[in-house]
Amino acid sequence: MSENNEFALFDTPETKKLRERMVEQQIKARGISNRNVIAAMLKVPRHMFVPDDMVPYAYDDYPLPIGEGQTISQPYIVALMTELLEPKPTDVVLEIGTGSGYQAAVLAQIVKRVYSVERISKLAEFAKKNLRMLGINNVEVVLGDGWYGLPEHAPYNGIIVTAAPEDVPKPLLDQLADEGRLVIPIGTDFQRLWVIRREGEIFERIPSIPVRFVPLISEKPE
Repeated sequence: MSENNEFALFDTPETKKLRERMVEQQIKARGISNRNVIAAMLKVPRHMFVPDDMVPYAYDDYPLPIGEGQTISQPYIVALMTELLEPKPTDVVLEIGTGSGYQAAVLAQIVKRVYSVERISKLAEFAKKNLRMLGINNVEVVLGDGWYGLPEHAPYNGIIVTAAPEDVPKPLLDQLADEGRLVIPIGTDFQRLWVIRREGEIFERIPSIPVRFVPLISEKPE
């Protein structure tokens, strides 16, 4: 769990006010109740994870472009996916699709360790820079193909996927710890967010809300 208390150095009274409003109107008002998730969303300066020209919109209720055809998810979706993961302070979590590093930064406030896989080198470097600037040292960003997960650090108590495959990649199921949870959008034209809970070799699928994510791109064999 990140113990960093220096985020205030990157805040202004205006960004702090906007973040508090974001949490009240976009997150708590829509039913997010996990205290650790709310605290993390209040703490992490979202405006540090978007390109300079997007800073004025960082706390608005929609996804934003971050370059390379990718987006940072809207705040509610970040909070919802984090809550669905049911993260605990002792957890080791795998994220597929680092993007700008915001989701990883939120998770880092709650869990012990985050490993995050990003296939686009420019975004991986952008995320590393953002995390390093904020002193978040319990996230490791790895350049790679997220379809295959990151087996060298498995099993994971939780896995969160921020791009949509047509179906769940088997390597991610294999890397999920017993009693672990996988939160993933699935689909092409129509997507839905799913929670997959592992009990031994049984994987229970629990549907959540309709969503719209960029597709999960992979060099996986057909």
